[in-house]
Amino acid sequence: MEKIDGIWYMKGKAFNDKSRIKSWQEVVELVNKIGFLPFFANEVEGFSLEEMVAADFWWTGIASEDPWEWREIIARSKEVAYGKFFDKRAGFISKEWLPIFANARRDGYDFDSRYADGKASRREKMIMDFYMQENDEGDIVWKEDEILSTELKKLAGFGKDGAKNYPGIITSLQMNLYLVISDFRRRTNKKTGNEYGMAVSIMQPPEVIWGYDLVTSAYGEDSTKSWEKIYNQVLKLNPKVEEKDIIKIIGKKPS
Repeated sequence: MEKIDGIWYMKGKAFNDKSRIKSWQEVVELVNKIGFLPFFANEVEGFSLEEMVAADFWWTGIASEDPWEWREIIARSKEVAYGKFFDKRAGFISKEWLPIFANARRDGYDFDSRYADGKASRREKMIMDFYMQENDEGDIVWKEDEILSTELKKLAGFGKDGAKNYPGIITSLQMNLYLVISDFRRRTNKKTGNEYGMAVSIMQPPEVIWGYDLVTSAYGEDSTKSWEKIYNQVLKLNPKVEEKDIIKIIGKKPS
């Protein structure tokens, strides 16, 4: 998006541009081809879904043409990962690149180990405790519950009289690939059973969706090497981009 004379405009291609992306399936195909893609325009020119679709098709509510609707369909499909992965903003990661991102962002830590080593906050644990439980052998296993993020906020102890900054903590957990958005659903009126309002996200650990072995398959690699793979892929896609702009999108190299 860009602001012109106080008005926000979407970047993008003309309707008659044959190169524009025309469906959510084409988005998935592209993400699987290049590895990952931010949702909105950013510091790396041309590296976003926004710049690849028709600028006039946003927020029409028509699922066949509206990229805002596509994000719901893509998250629900589980064909690629969707969440706030790029500078705290939304984007997509292919299943092939998901382990590389997980290793670079987590530095090889499962969440319980990360918290035990003092690298995760108490408020992050309040949320992740909803998803984790110990089995009879004392090992951590993941619950497969699907719950609206608005309800998760209450269950995890956030809100008016509880912990603060729920949106920021949820974003942090997505940035570190401990949570992804797996679906969107409308809230339901308890009396009538009718849906209402805007769609609300459902978040789950990627291990629940694609399995622990896949998500953690790059743990044996040094996290800096995983980060360098991500960096070099962006550079490959846009050789003229400056280093600071890549780092803005993918984050700093693990120390």
